[in-house]
Amino acid sequence: NPAVVSAGRLTFAVSGRRDLFDEVEPLFGVLGRGATYVGDGEAARLVKIAHNVYLGVVMQALTEITVLAEKGGVSRAAFLGFLNDSVMGSIFSRYKTPAMVDLDFTPTFTNPLLRKDFDLGLAAARQYGVSMPIAAAAAELVTAAIGAGHTTEDFATLLIEQARRSGLDLVAEDTPVDDGLHDDA
Repeated sequence: NPAVVSAGRLTFAVSGRRDLFDEVEPLFGVLGRGATYVGDGEAARLVKIAHNVYLGVVMQALTEITVLAEKGGVSRAAFLGFLNDSVMGSIFSRYKTPAMVDLDFTPTFTNPLLRKDFDLGLAAARQYGVSMPIAAAAAELVTAAIGAGHTTEDFATLLIEQARRSGLDLVAEDTPVDDGLHDDA
């Protein structure tokens, strides 16, 4: 998405002929952080799908623990600040913190697009005989968010649905938080 690109954190998974990758690899560094050669043929397609399935699973887990903390009296900003500074924090959790704290769901990736990648990932799992029960459960929650009307907003709206299922009314917090994308932040 544009914020990741402008922060210089774009990465590429590249597949195809290794000799061609080796020839153009320096160009990827101009466009972002670089590239990883992942194999022949369409291996990069599978890597992208697996990445996005993981993205959905991680987002759902992040919404669950955030709602748990808030339901117990901890602000989202405080909980996510702690999490982001712990060993469990990540570029992704930092990046999604402002959306979750401010309830700003300007789209970077929508639930319908995420559901498409879950469908593709679960189909690949069946093809390769890989059991993915956590991904399947997360896919159902994404489908429920779509059914609740979250089709044009960011997939971080999974937070809204988790809060609703937990009997929690969310309110935007007026607290500045770091998105973790910039070295000076």
